Amino acid sequence: MTTSWRTTDKAPSLPSAPGPSDDLRRRRRADKVRRLRVGLPGLLLVAPALAFYGVFVLRPLAATVQYSFYDWNGISTATWAGVENYVRLFTDPDLLGPIINALQLIIYFSFVPVIFGVVAAAIIRKMGASRLAGISRTVLFLPQVIPLVAAGIMWTWLLASDGAVNQVMRVIGLDGLTRAWLGDFDTALPAVGVIGAWVNVGLCMLLMLAGMTKVDPSLYEAARLDGAGPIREFVSVTLPAVRQELGVAIIITVISALRSFDIIFISTQGGPGSSTMVPGLEIYYLAFFEREIGQASALAVALTVLVLIVVLPLNRLTRSDDS
Repeated sequence: MTTSWRTTDKAPSLPSAPGPSDDLRRRRRADKVRRLRVGLPGLLLVAPALAFYGVFVLRPLAATVQYSFYDWNGISTATWAGVENYVRLFTDPDLLGPIINALQLIIYFSFVPVIFGVVAAAIIRKMGASRLAGISRTVLFLPQVIPLVAAGIMWTWLLASDGAVNQVMRVIGLDGLTRAWLGDFDTALPAVGVIGAWVNVGLCMLLMLAGMTKVDPSLYEAARLDGAGPIREFVSVTLPAVRQELGVAIIITVISALRSFDIIFISTQGGPGSSTMVPGLEIYYLAFFEREIGQASALAVALTVLVLIVVLPLNRLTRSDDS
């Protein structure tokens, strides 16, 4: 019995050498693992803050948007209202009026303090490190550290019928102009605006002063050599240098005007009538006094959208070209 053996010319197969694509994939996986190991401690550190933000900011925000589509008094079963609450915002004068008042307050809360802050910062910079400059900075910034409730109470006393403002006007012979500034339909909103301007001017001054201190002194010297006077020097050198700080000041003060609540609640509570009613105060009254949770939520959402509509273009306009 014979046994036949079959032989082949094929050599045993060997594992193929890794190609460039395999090396690239391995390097990418290694980079991902390394980044995960490096970033994991940071993620663990910020996890409590993210959880807190999600529970107390994002969740209430989502709930507010949800409530805005319902008719609900906070106790009984809510009924679907659709966009009816939003339609009422633009058709009911009692709800549209507070939004218009908030837009008017931008003039007092933003434009006036920003202008005064820029001028005050320029004057203080000229004073240098003198004692008068330090006193001026302290006096102008002092309203920022005073609680808004205390500021509202103080100005309520000053602007009352027998307050210090009217007493001074009587002394200088302006008796015919005296009035209850916060109780008059024509002067209540401007009077509240004066309080807001007084509060915000210190912050604007400090921001402008911080921006002016970073300006190279050689730029001012070059401007003087070219024959520029103080006004031309201010317009051509100082203002372009503080463009970013100017944008921050405008954005902060505009937001404070649109979301104003404390000063108005303490000084006028929205009166007389509704001449000083603002969205923040109207939301408070709708939710806790009239029990219209859905309408209050719709106004809150509309206020948030209004802030974004106003602030985002301002941020783009005031942003520096190199940012």
